[in-house]
Amino acid sequence: MKFSGAFVLATGGLGIAALAFGAGSAEPDRMLRADDPKTVAQGAEIYAAECAACHGADLEGQSDWRVRGSNGRLPAPPHDATGHTWHHDGETLFRLTKYGIAEMIGDPDYASTMPAYEGVLTDDEILAVLGYIKSTWPAEIRAHHDTMEEQ
Repeated sequence: MKFSGAFVLATGGLGIAALAFGAGSAEPDRMLRADDPKTVAQGAEIYAAECAACHGADLEGQSDWRVRGSNGRLPAPPHDATGHTWHHDGETLFRLTKYGIAEMIGDPDYASTMPAYEGVLTDDEILAVLGYIKSTWPAEIRAHHDTMEEQ
């Protein structure tokens, strides 16, 4: 499967940051549980309350999400199959959500509309949201992501 740098661009260098945070396979407790109905249902509720306003009720993201707006910030990317969320392992997605982009890339001055959810959501709630997102991906993308998680 060919990978595009668009998600990396949209997240301000997440690919580089992933190396800095030691991305790779997720710890067993950080693997995204997209097949657990209870986790997915909880994640859907939290997503609707915390994420959908920017990333869309159907995970579609904002229009022109690869192009910086007049404020210099990138719009929210999609989390569906058209986006690049699935190009990153669960640990990287977890850290991005919990700590924010600026922390991940080591640039405290990086401007992003995406808030860090540390202190807002528990680790389990973050994982539930990510599990819900993964549960919406087509089977072949989920299978690819599962392989990435196992490495």
